[in-house]
Amino acid sequence: MNGKDLQAPAFPDGRLERDQPKWRRDFPIDVEADEYGARRDFTKFLVLTSLAFACGQIWIVFLSLFRGRQPAEQRIAAITDLEIGEAVSFHYPTDRDPCLLIRQSDDVFLAYSSQCTHLMCPVRPDLAHNRLHCPCHEGYFDATTGQPTAGPPRRPLPRIHLRIDRGIVYATDVEERAS
Repeated sequence: MNGKDLQAPAFPDGRLERDQPKWRRDFPIDVEADEYGARRDFTKFLVLTSLAFACGQIWIVFLSLFRGRQPAEQRIAAITDLEIGEAVSFHYPTDRDPCLLIRQSDDVFLAYSSQCTHLMCPVRPDLAHNRLHCPCHEGYFDATTGQPTAGPPRRPLPRIHLRIDRGIVYATDVEERAS
């Protein structure tokens, strides 16, 4: 035996160089170890992705615990500022939440979020037809109930609870409604 035969095999299958096919010298890749590494990387990716989703869910719960339970009451308008069949825009409970106040009769005032429940596009009043119109995808909501009547929206508009005191209309709460 010569010294070359006593060396540790340099190829992944454990055979000596003289026993290897010619192509193995050009491509000395250990396919089994390579696949094992790919599985390990994939498993690591799955674990880290799952952990990221779990952290995101915990963060959402954490934020919801510190969010105020009921928004503060807010003045919207005086009764005399709105004619019957007229609507006025306002923001409630934050400056990023657009809403509509609608006066339907002498003593009937309704308020809804003016963001379409389909893709959050702005909803415009079409009170001549007693509906609210979302021009993005031709969605329509009943102006009396906030329920979707046509187009892609499936959920009703969130209703804003109102209180009238001494001729002033106040927003007091937001009611998220299921369809």
